[in-house]
Amino acid sequence: MSSTLLKIRINHDGNTALGPGKIELLQMIEQHGSISAAAKQMQMSYRRAWELVDVMNRCFDQVVVVSTTGGTHGGGAQVTEFGKSLVEAYQQILQKSAQAAMDELDLITKHLKKT
Repeated sequence: MSSTLLKIRINHDGNTALGPGKIELLQMIEQHGSISAAAKQMQMSYRRAWELVDVMNRCFDQVVVVSTTGGTHGGGAQVTEFGKSLVEAYQQILQKSAQAAMDELDLITKHLKKT
């Protein structure tokens, strides 16, 4: 059973603090070292990616992503250790949820129409 069938969102004060898109964005920032490059990889605007990062940073009591402005070497962004721990925790939630609901998910997916 694949946990990709589950989409879990963590809401806080009317915002989605974490969800599949934000987790992917954090992974792309970690991989590429910038919000801009991560946004391009995900085919979203820099503004949208920056807004998602801003929501995460405002929802948590620790910074999730730190960024530096451009200069002679250009700007960049880094996922903090706390941000990395959020990604890991989120992935564990998906895995454990899928495992706990394996029988029910198997029943549901078995009866989905073939496309």
